Formats: sequence, C-alpha cells, structure tokens
Amino acid sequence: MATPASVPTSLDGVTSLYRRFRPGRFAELRGQDHVVRALQGAVARDRVSHAYLFSGPRGTGKTTTARILAKALNCENPVEGDACNVCASCVAITRGSSLDVTELDAASNNGVDDIREITAGAWHGTPGRWKIYIFDEVHQLSKPASAALLKTLEEPPPHVIFVLATTDPHKVLPTIRSRTQHLEFRLIGGETLRTLLDDVQGAAGLAADDNTIETAVRLGRGSARDALSALDQLLATGANEETQPDFDGLFRALIDGDAVVALTTLSRLAHDGWDPEQLAESFAGEVRQVFLLQVAPEVADAVDADRDRLRGWGTQLGLARTVRVLETFGRAMREMKSAPEKIVVLEVAMVRLVKPEFDASLEALAERVTKLERHERSTAPVPTAPTVSPMRPIGATPATSVPTNNVVSTAPVGRAPSPSTSATPAPSSTTGDVASELTVEEVRRRFVDRVVPRTSRGAQLVLRSAHVVDFDGSRITLAVASEEIRQNTDQISQGLKGALEHEFKGPLSVHWVVDSTLNASAPSAPSARVRTPTPDPTPDFDETSADDHQGPVVASVAEHLITEMFPGAEEIS
Repeated sequence: MATPASVPTSLDGVTSLYRRFRPGRFAELRGQDHVVRALQGAVARDRVSHAYLFSGPRGTGKTTTARILAKALNCENPVEGDACNVCASCVAITRGSSLDVTELDAASNNGVDDIREITAGAWHGTPGRWKIYIFDEVHQLSKPASAALLKTLEEPPPHVIFVLATTDPHKVLPTIRSRTQHLEFRLIGGETLRTLLDDVQGAAGLAADDNTIETAVRLGRGSARDALSALDQLLATGANEETQPDFDGLFRALIDGDAVVALTTLSRLAHDGWDPEQLAESFAGEVRQVFLLQVAPEVADAVDADRDRLRGWGTQLGLARTVRVLETFGRAMREMKSAPEKIVVLEVAMVRLVKPEFDASLEALAERVTKLERHERSTAPVPTAPTVSPMRPIGATPATSVPTNNVVSTAPVGRAPSPSTSATPAPSSTTGDVASELTVEEVRRRFVDRVVPRTSRGAQLVLRSAHVVDFDGSRITLAVASEEIRQNTDQISQGLKGALEHEFKGPLSVHWVVDSTLNASAPSAPSARVRTPTPDPTPDFDETSADDHQGPVVASVAEHLITEMFPGAEEIS
C-alpha cells in the first residue's frame, strides 16, 4: 500500500530542479496513486508482470516510475514493496551505472538490429535478481523492430521484465499491447503540483514567492517536469510573467464579432515578438482545448484556472463556431507555409471568423442564417388576432392572389403572379398527381411544406430563403438572394433533387437564378412558419399518412452530419 508522498531525494551535482529532485521511491511519486498502488502491491506480493506499458502525457513520470520499479525489484532492503534508495543496487540505478537496468531511446534506436541486440542479451545472466529493459517512446519503433520485440515479449526469459513507455499508445502494435499490462499516467492536478513545488523550494532553499509558484504551476499544465523547469526559468530570469501569448483578446473578438479588436490583438502580439506561425499554432492549441472541454472534457489537457477560463470561452462560442475556428486556422497554417507575408494570412483568417459575410464557405453562410433566425425570433411581433398572420410562408403569395394553371408568371423574378392574370385552379387529385397539371402556386406550397423538410440541415439553411419561380413539369426554377448563395447550391443539389422527385413522383431538373429583391426579407425559422389560408379547402396532395410523406426531417446536428456524409442513407438501428 502506498505511503504518503515524501520530499524527493536530492541528487548531488545536478542543478536542474527536475533532475535534482526526481523521485527515487514510490512514496515520492505525486499524482499517480493508481499506478503506485498497482506496482507497489505487485512487488510486495511477488506478482510482477513480465511486461508493462506506461502511457500518458509528457512529464508525468513514466520513465521515472520504470526506474523506481527496477529499484524496488532489486533492492537489498525493500519495505512493503518500495525501494530503500540507499543500498548499492538503488544507488547504482539512480546514477545510471547498474548492469541490471538497460534503457533504450526508441526514437533514435528504432531499427531491427538494435532490438535484436537487446533481445539477444536478455538471455544473459545479471548481478541482481531481475533484469529490466526500459524502452522510451516505444511507438517510434519501426515495424520490423516491433516484430522482433514481439517474439521476446511472447516468450521472455524468466528473470527479465520489459517496461515500454509512450505518449501515443494507439501507435503501438496491438499485438504488443495485448502482451503487456497497460498503466495510464494522468496529468497532475494544480494542488498536487503546488505542493510539490513548495516541498522542492523548501528542500533546495529557494526564495520563490507565491506568485512565482502559481505561475510555474500554470505553465506546467499538469506536468511535474514542465512545472519544475518553469520554476527554474522564473527564478533564473527574475520574471514573473507567462511565456505564452495572451489570446483572451482574440476570443473576445470572436464572440463580439469585432474585427478591430481582433486585428489590434494580433498586431500587439506581433510587436511583442511572436512569430505568426507560432501564434497560429498556439491559438489553434487553445481552441482545441476549448473544443475538447465541450465534447470530451476528460481528454482535455488544461487544468485548474486554465481549464475554467477555456470552458468559459467555449460556453460563449458554442460548439459549431469552435469547430469553424479550428478548421479556418488549420487552412491558414497550411497557407502560411508558402505565403510571403504570413501575418496577412493570419489577419484575413481572423476577419473571416469575426465577419462571416466576408467568407463564402457554407459554414459561414450557416452561421449568418442562424444569426438572422435568432434576430427574427427575438423581434417577431405577437399576433393580436388568430386571423392575422405575422409572417407568411417562404415562397408563398398573399391569400388574395390566385395562381394560374400552366402559366409562368410575368411579374418580376421571385414575386407572386398578379391576380388580374390568374384563374382559379382546379382541385388536384389526392392520389397520383400529374406533374404537368400542377400550378406554380401549388408547387410553392408543397416545396415549403413537403420538400424542404426532407433535405439535410445544411440544405435547409439555403432553401428557407429560396423562392419557386417557375415549374413546367420537368424543371423547377428556384431564386436565391445572391450570387454567393447560388455558388454554394452545388453542394445541396443532389439531396434536393431526391426530395423533389420523391414528392412529385418523377425526374426533375433544378435551375437556379439570382433575385436580389429577396434580400428585403430575412428567412424565418421553421417553427414560426404559418400557412396562408386558401379559398379552396380541398387538399391538393395526399395527406392520408404522415409516415408515408414526411420523410427524414433533419432536426439535430448528428442527423445533419450523417445526412451530409452519407446522402440517401437510412439509419436502421
């Protein structure tokens, strides 16, 4: 059973704090109690596995724990499964001169010949009871080297133990992982790091105030080694300032849509000496933490105050905008590699993010439509009488106008036909409508009520602002407000054609036109759509079964993603 953590033993002759106060016993390890319990208990009960896989973020004690395990196994005077750290074997392992412990950096010794040499020597005798091989960054071994190691892991010598350390366990061959006991190391909490730094400060006789300790903890980001290195640097320079750029101004600009603040913040950071590529990479890293805190908080690396700060920005940004920021900065970092003025690429990316109207992508268009919908819902008047409709359906005409059979309206594009040139339509059959007998007005109603809900969420963002101009039985003409929107219609045409052909029971082609007069009215939310009463109460299409006609109405982000990635697919379970 693990004992309370004690002050790390000082290593004489070393000035770097993270090396000087590297833990030498299980009792000195901080923040990895689950690992200490497993290993110390196995040593005490003599139930040690022949191979272990240590994985976790950098600086959390993987290699150090492997050395402590080697000490405990070969210690001359073990206490409850822990090393004494003073016997000849423990001192030799601490100094790196023990013949019982062999360390290999797999990043620089990743060839098959290196592994064959190691595995061949594993069968030789050793001065101590156990011979321990420590492979650091084992995921960087080549495939032939991994295959050579696998054979020895399957049938190891009885006195040999392998400890494999990695920051990317998913890159280790599954066959190797299956032959090891996998122990995962975690980031260390802020309170634990603060206690460690206080103990080190007292043992080393340092003069660090509380602000310096707090800054070192924050810069450590859950890593004991990084926190001790930061404390070393802060004490050496006498500064008490973070060595990371402050991106709060960029987050505020994104939330407020303020291009001036965004460009001013970038200019200030550039004048402080930050390279544009470094800025882009660091900011993308912060936004990634914001994204992870919204989707999978247990995966995020941010801790304590940083975690709370980034979670707050994520709450204000929202998941959709966070993803768009990540995608935009990813493209910007690729463009910056060949750009003569890298800061310009970064500035343009930020302006596109804070001003979606300057971005022609479908994601930016969706963001603009969402803003319009929110504004419409917040400003829509409440109807005073049930006979008065505050807004009419998209593409529909006032109740006083009467459509004309098989005649294309001569009014301007996107406007309803004049009552003086229209006639009363004959009621259509409730089953098996013939497309050529439908009027433009009937097509408009069915397009809004039946076709648009069948399309994906992304397509609906465009189609809500579209207007049916003409229909001749084989082709439907749709008007949109701008050339920018029309250029994005290729991405939704396939799904739209499927919905049209399902509704009108025949092949149809879609023709898009631009009508700038549609800018006069913003698209309304589907929940606010109200049907315009018609003179003829006879239904103009089959309403016998909602299940037969409603189709896959997309109402969530998950359904939208499935529909976009697999057009026409149907979820069966």
